[in-house]
Amino acid sequence: MKKKSTGKFTKFEKKKSNAAIKEQFKQEKRKWKKEREEFFEKKKAEARGQKVETSPKHERENANEQMPLNKFIAHCGVSSRRDAAEMVKLGKVKVNNEIITEPGHKVSAKDEIVVNGKKVFLSKNLVYILLNKPKDYITTTDDPQKRKTVLDLIKVKERIYPVGRLDRNTSGVLLLTNDGELSQKLTHPRHEVKKIYHVTLDRALDKKDFDQILNGIELEDGPASVDVLAYADVKDKTQLGIEIHSGRNRIVRRIFEHLRYDVKNLDRVMFAGLTKKNVERGKWRFLSEKEVRDLKFFGKGNR
Repeated sequence: MKKKSTGKFTKFEKKKSNAAIKEQFKQEKRKWKKEREEFFEKKKAEARGQKVETSPKHERENANEQMPLNKFIAHCGVSSRRDAAEMVKLGKVKVNNEIITEPGHKVSAKDEIVVNGKKVFLSKNLVYILLNKPKDYITTTDDPQKRKTVLDLIKVKERIYPVGRLDRNTSGVLLLTNDGELSQKLTHPRHEVKKIYHVTLDRALDKKDFDQILNGIELEDGPASVDVLAYADVKDKTQLGIEIHSGRNRIVRRIFEHLRYDVKNLDRVMFAGLTKKNVERGKWRFLSEKEVRDLKFFGKGNR
């Protein structure tokens, strides 16, 4: 049953969950714990000006490990796994100087992988960044029309890319990383990652349309449903909070446009449990160790 709320927008604040990590994540947890310890030890050493050597055995294991081509590209920090698969299908990827069009083609770090004419390498340092995206920036790594992209706001040496999309006129929480595995998890429809938006309309949303949105609306590409809908301010019914799981293109705007409302402002206030608290518009920060751990292991708690 859909939740109907007329309370303040604070009803959308994330509630703490004490749910235990599920059994099927145990093996992954051990692997992540080891990687996490190595990562933070390296960061501490770098801060002290020390150089951290990777063991030759570990390097050999990484070099011999085979994985699907699109996964390899994602782990190189080029794009998400899904976008990498499209690049492969379009013939934009070469493996050992041969064009490969099958995303599942097995490769390893010993192979020479070239994407759009540039050789790529597996990312050794995983980076997780939260950006409070302003308007007029697009969520791509490169734009042929030379418009401003979100990467213009972030200066790090690692190659990172946005997880999911926010359209040019939508602001708010955006995650960027070079962790292809996490990106795949957060963008895959079956994981139903929670997103919360603050919507400002050109006129008050009336009761009939409020109820219709809660009951579901049929759009040109299929039915659209929301999980929670609330007035952000009961005295101003142009201000709403909406919680959804769908990742379809411009879904929030299209829901209201279908009912002939003009969305004057759209701001994402939460994505997968991450909020823009203490991050000014146009600014960014690295995720904490706990935030990264929550994204990787607490699935339902971020939904």
